Amino acid sequence: MIKFQNVSKIYPGDIAALSDINLEIKPGEFVSIVGQSGAGKTTLARLITAEGRPTSGTLEVFGQDVGKMSRRFFPRHRRKIGVVFQDFKLLPKRTIYENVSFAMEVCDMSDEIIKKDIPHLLGLVGLSSKANQFPQELSGGEQQRASLARALAHKPKILIADEPTGNLDSLMAQDIVQLLLKINHLGTTVILATHNKDIVNRARKRVIALKDGKITSDKEMGGYNI
Repeated sequence: MIKFQNVSKIYPGDIAALSDINLEIKPGEFVSIVGQSGAGKTTLARLITAEGRPTSGTLEVFGQDVGKMSRRFFPRHRRKIGVVFQDFKLLPKRTIYENVSFAMEVCDMSDEIIKKDIPHLLGLVGLSSKANQFPQELSGGEQQRASLARALAHKPKILIADEPTGNLDSLMAQDIVQLLLKINHLGTTVILATHNKDIVNRARKRVIALKDGKITSDKEMGGYNI
């Protein structure tokens, strides 16, 4: 599903964000990408979503070479990928239902599908009773759950969670990890980018460590000391 072959990403000023990355992520995997700030986690995620192209090497996602992909295919590519961020990015003047609905409308889903799927999505993330509330009326953990529901609205094959627990306390962070594991169990490939060793150790899935843009470790089914 995702295959990096000798991928490097160099930013202006000769800044190497990623150096000679070789990595394969199979369909249905749960992978934690770990490392301190500046290690290359976000750059790696941005390449997968085609928000950037490799400077060198080959990156294949869904069998397509991202480096050679025409820009007109970017929207179609990104609709197969859900992304959750640290800062939620919910629309403050829309209810939770409307936030999820808006994401589905952008993808040209019919009103019938929207009305059918949103209750299921909100139930999946434990927010059925919060549908008509606004983001500011929810706790941080609930807002992140709403972000997850929105990210899943277009039924992505891959879910990227980029520091999803960065603004949450430890208990809320644990809840989000359990929800990510649940989503993965339902068949979605999950990529968790984080520097939080506690949530990585709790997930107990494959862990890939980055340092200075290079892979320093790739361990199956285990914890990690960052």
